[in-house]
Amino acid sequence: MRPLSTVVSATLAGAALIVGTGTAPLAQATGDNDANAIKGTYAATSDGTYATTDYAFHNEATVRSTWTITSTCTTDLHCTGQMSSDQGWSAPLHTEGHDWYVDHDVPNWQTCPDGTSFTGHQTFIFHPANANGVTQIGSPYLEGRDKTVGPRYACGTYWYGKPLTVVMQFRLDKIG
Repeated sequence: MRPLSTVVSATLAGAALIVGTGTAPLAQATGDNDANAIKGTYAATSDGTYATTDYAFHNEATVRSTWTITSTCTTDLHCTGQMSSDQGWSAPLHTEGHDWYVDHDVPNWQTCPDGTSFTGHQTFIFHPANANGVTQIGSPYLEGRDKTVGPRYACGTYWYGKPLTVVMQFRLDKIG
């Protein structure tokens, strides 16, 4: 049988080894924080060919526009900026990880049979990617989704108050 002091010493040494090697280093900026920023003019396409509502595919109109984007990054994973669309709206944008987010409201998005209209909330989520869809920082091509959600109970939908939700594939191609 081993002396108790040997067992305690071995246990403490093992715990110190685990704690010392199990701690992940904090994410650090590379020094060129704006390498992850996106800037310039982009062709924006919301592809309605494979739109979904309630997880069922259907066709929606494909929407094309031109976006002008400016952004800056304080770290590799924290960027903010502003975008404007040639469709007459603008919105702030920000990152969460490598994903970019743009939110805005679309007036008169959902029209009911009685003629009343409701605003939809549109969220674009996209990230830089290569031709295979794999995240690639600095790529002139960004892909993701365009999701628009109407208000609950709009147009007299009382069945669980489920809002109309349309999701489409989205892409940005740098053109300037």
